[in-house]
Amino acid sequence: MYENLVNRFVEYVKINTQSDATSDTIPSTQSQVKFAQKLVNDLKDIGMSEVEYNETNGFVTATLPANTSKNVPVIGFIAHMDTADFNGEGVNPQFHENYNGEDILLNEDLNIRLGVKDFPNLKNYVGQTLITTDGTTLLGSDDKSGIVEIFSAMEYLIANPDIEHGKIRVAFGPDEEIGVGADRFDVDHFAADFAYTIDGGPVGELQYESFNAASAHVMIQGKNVHPGTAKDTMVNALKLAIAFDQSLPADEVPEKTEKREGFYHLLGVTGTVEEASMSYIIRDHDRDLFENRKATFKKIAEELNQPFNEERVKVTLEDSYYNMREVIEKDMRPVDLAESAMSKLGIQPIIEPIRGGTDGSKISFMGLPTPNLFAGGENFHGRYEFVSVESMEKATDVIVEIIRLAAE
Repeated sequence: MYENLVNRFVEYVKINTQSDATSDTIPSTQSQVKFAQKLVNDLKDIGMSEVEYNETNGFVTATLPANTSKNVPVIGFIAHMDTADFNGEGVNPQFHENYNGEDILLNEDLNIRLGVKDFPNLKNYVGQTLITTDGTTLLGSDDKSGIVEIFSAMEYLIANPDIEHGKIRVAFGPDEEIGVGADRFDVDHFAADFAYTIDGGPVGELQYESFNAASAHVMIQGKNVHPGTAKDTMVNALKLAIAFDQSLPADEVPEKTEKREGFYHLLGVTGTVEEASMSYIIRDHDRDLFENRKATFKKIAEELNQPFNEERVKVTLEDSYYNMREVIEKDMRPVDLAESAMSKLGIQPIIEPIRGGTDGSKISFMGLPTPNLFAGGENFHGRYEFVSVESMEKATDVIVEIIRLAAE
């Protein structure tokens, strides 16, 4: 039914579009600019209208005009172009038809296996066609799957004009993986009533609740003197760093939390006796608990600074995004519509909070309610990433069905 879906997916994942958190350009990498330009050409080739590349924010947008005179909402579909911080050069997709439920040898030379013991979710795909890596790169299903699913849905609707639909807007954006892509998204120009990011995992995922997120930077100023004469004089910045981290709740870390449980996550530590720095991310679904977590950082710094007559431990906090439920629950149309579409297709909706965020987390707070739909992939951001052809087809089915139902 979607004859170009798999070939387009293979073509797109072979293009390295990794983003770069250290860059100050928009997009953060030139490879994303080149990919955006390709998407512009490909959108024109399938017959989309108003195809544009916005150089100021790195987004590609396009329109499928309405073919009905009914008062139908304008619906948007959004996916991101970049891939995560793992080798994305030389992606070599491997096909495993009629998967048998056993371990998959990804790379014989390096003895890299996609094992059922480590990834029991593989058992959900028995009999399907899996696309994996060769063990040396990520796959890029996050979010090339979302891109090709949107493409295939638009192609299908263009080829079947008897399916009544309203105006559809699509957007492909940069730098989602480094958390800045949606910051400049032009909601007014996109001009949709609501939208969906196609950026979720397994079949059925429908998410309209995300973490509240912040980054924290802890700077510690020590005092380095000769250790032989250090008594009552030396201030060891590394020791203060250890004390800071040990003052946080030991069990409130990613490796010990799940579901709606928030966490503190230490990302990096650098330093000497004279100076040290620590970077964290802070996450919680509940806004009050989120604010309390940030307050905890400030309280620990104050306590560590008490023995000194100056501020040696300094905390800088910056909010990244907020729980999109605050916006979406005021207008549940996109959630209800997606749930109905899945049910009509025989797909059980899995409505759970995201233990992370999507571009929709930010875009929703810009005034465009944007829940997240499954794209089908699993084990994102590494060599064990995979997606099934059947999952991508079902994601495309859901996009088409949402559009169809909205026009009824």
